Amino acid sequence: MSESLAEISDDGLFCRPGGFHIDPWQPVDRAVVTHAHSDHARPGSHSYLAAVASEHLLRTRLGSINLETVPYGAVIEHNGVRVSLHPAGHVLGSAQVRLEYRGEVWVVSGDYKLEPDPTCAAFEPVGCHTFITESTFGLPIYRWDPAAALFAQINAWWRANREAGKASIIYAYSLGKAQRVMAGVDSSIGPIFTHGATERVTRAYRESGVALPPTEPVADAVRGKTWAGALVIAPPSAAGSTWVQKFEPAATAVASGWMRVRGTRRRRAVDRGFVLSDHADWPGLLGAIGATGAERVLATHGSAAVLARWLRDQGKDAGVLVTRFGDDDETGAGEDVSP
Repeated sequence: MSESLAEISDDGLFCRPGGFHIDPWQPVDRAVVTHAHSDHARPGSHSYLAAVASEHLLRTRLGSINLETVPYGAVIEHNGVRVSLHPAGHVLGSAQVRLEYRGEVWVVSGDYKLEPDPTCAAFEPVGCHTFITESTFGLPIYRWDPAAALFAQINAWWRANREAGKASIIYAYSLGKAQRVMAGVDSSIGPIFTHGATERVTRAYRESGVALPPTEPVADAVRGKTWAGALVIAPPSAAGSTWVQKFEPAATAVASGWMRVRGTRRRRAVDRGFVLSDHADWPGLLGAIGATGAERVLATHGSAAVLARWLRDQGKDAGVLVTRFGDDDETGAGEDVSP
């Protein structure tokens, strides 16, 4: 094995030959960003490189930054390292980072999923020698139902609430998950309203050319409005706040991969849990890893140790790369919760 193309430094994942970081957790001179979730796209770096499709989201999240964007598949060279970005299927603009140097190819997956999603480009496997893969849901228990079946459940729940004279509140992370919910539900059931944090990101999706059904910010609704029959999409951090009291009577639900575990749903204190994740499930992780043809796999965050051990049991050269990336897009941690 030749020189490492991605290693952990004090500032994050560092490509030493290229002199740049990938999703750094501290301000650095040059940051390559896989996607706009706040645990991967942090403020303060001198310059950023990301996929074209992520531009509006990154500027919405990070403000005025020195941002260079490139189309998927385009190759740029930095200090002799050939860098290209490839669709990850996680959220709008999400990318895998391909690094090529002196005949060695590494791919850093960022976060990814293999399930179809009309709001972002589909995951594309990229051949490599070493694959650094996320493993948020790296346990065999995590297996996602087909999207059609999942959204049929959400639509049935929404209709039942409408017939009962209730509003339907779905807590879904504002970047990616909320827009996937919008794109997947049957908007003929009733009007769709958005929390302020959700609306700001949804606006960036629309500016990026993503087709979504009509929505209205809750803040723009007429005072004294009756919410019965409406679908309200809000970040998980809004649950239990005084903001949600205006919608009563209301039924509540959380859309998250963690809802596969019933105990998590009970701790959330909501009426329903819909298993909807923007990360790969166990079969998805194994399928993605196999499709790369990688000789070595490094798993990071989530159930990295379990995934690496399973791969070693199958004869794969696999290990764990400890990072500070979290499950931000599943939990709603750190979101702006102002209405």
